[in-house]
Amino acid sequence: MNIVIIGGVAAGAKAAAKIKRLLPDAKVSIYTDDTHVSYSSCGLPYYIQGNFTDYRMLLVRSVEEFNAAGIDVFLESRVEKILLKQKQILVCNKTEAYLVKYDKLIIATGARAIIPNIHGVKNFDNVYTLRKIEDGIKIREKMLNSKRAVIIGSGYIGLELLEAFVKNGLQVTVIERSSRLISSFDADMSELIRQRLESVDKRNFEFLTGEIVTEILGENRIATSVKTHSGKVFETDMILICAGVTPNSELAKEAGLEIGKSGAIKVNKLMQTSIPDIYACGDCCEEPHIISGKSVWVPLGSTANKEGRCAALNAAGIYSPFEGVLGSSVSRCLNTTMSMTGLNEKQALEAGFTPVSAVVSKTDKVAYMPDVGDITLKVLADKHSGLLLGGQAIGALGADKRINSLATALLAHLTVKEFKHNDLTYSPPYSTTIDPLLDAMSILCSKINKHC
Repeated sequence: MNIVIIGGVAAGAKAAAKIKRLLPDAKVSIYTDDTHVSYSSCGLPYYIQGNFTDYRMLLVRSVEEFNAAGIDVFLESRVEKILLKQKQILVCNKTEAYLVKYDKLIIATGARAIIPNIHGVKNFDNVYTLRKIEDGIKIREKMLNSKRAVIIGSGYIGLELLEAFVKNGLQVTVIERSSRLISSFDADMSELIRQRLESVDKRNFEFLTGEIVTEILGENRIATSVKTHSGKVFETDMILICAGVTPNSELAKEAGLEIGKSGAIKVNKLMQTSIPDIYACGDCCEEPHIISGKSVWVPLGSTANKEGRCAALNAAGIYSPFEGVLGSSVSRCLNTTMSMTGLNEKQALEAGFTPVSAVVSKTDKVAYMPDVGDITLKVLADKHSGLLLGGQAIGALGADKRINSLATALLAHLTVKEFKHNDLTYSPPYSTTIDPLLDAMSILCSKINKHC
């Protein structure tokens, strides 16, 4: 059997390694337009920051290691077309174009950065996006020779780069077209993130929300400032565009594969596309949401790895359904942990629920401990059924622990009543006597229509 995989970062590399173990006699090959294969793109902001200085630490498996396992890797080889009737792909590299036959095809083309419609955005060498290892190398090198930076966008990547730049002594301006930071959080939690970050001592950064960058100015391919729609001008040595990502689904669409409402490839629970013997996984495809049941697009590295494994199992003939995602995520910026799972308020309403919420602010451990911090936790439930819907946590490192516990409850479709008596751990260095999660459940009990 000839199994061809398009893309080789998270999902594609995982699929290749798994399917070769399952079918050791199969011919397995990866085609990617990247210069590296199998690496942690999520670690790039921390490489830029200087947590480690050798980018090769991001590499999970080298081309040589794949080859030793019997997997052929073709770098800088772009797949231009899928020929369905012939069961072939058209590959182009620097020197030639050629056709490759397949029996099973796995599409793992990932996502790419969104480039806003800004005048001059493509005219300068010091305007960057962060997706690949080369991007990280260039950004770190420029950062070490800069004093000012402008970040366009305030999602996870934007805030992780803010931390990297601030810790390297740069003056940073974050410009966000939305009225608030990191808008995947509810408005009250988003405001709390901003308050916490703006309370940092001797901060050398500022946030501008509700501002749209309309023009990048400079000369000789070096950008020197950005201009916003309100006429404000900010001088800078480098510009980072962190305006989100979009799925690389064009190849699949041109081949006639079904595309979902999000613009990502539509797949079933077996990661199969609408075309037999073609699978898709990772940031290029949709997945069902475990709470709403709707198809969603959640581009996360953790999800990509799980989907790559699932696609490999099913392509090998081993039934293995992928039940969906909760969108569980976590990030850090300047000692503030931001974590969430499940539905936010807007998503809950769109899914037909009647959400009620509980917000609890407590210390992350007993107050007499020397390194005590604080956590604000928000938990959502459906008013009528008591079903837990989602949650968000902001604050000290233990914030993500609470979200992980809640994610397990969401996976099991627990109600507030069922979670309320959970036996969570306690010790002074790790939690208050009554965990914030349990406090939130008590508050929710008073708001739902079912007796708790």
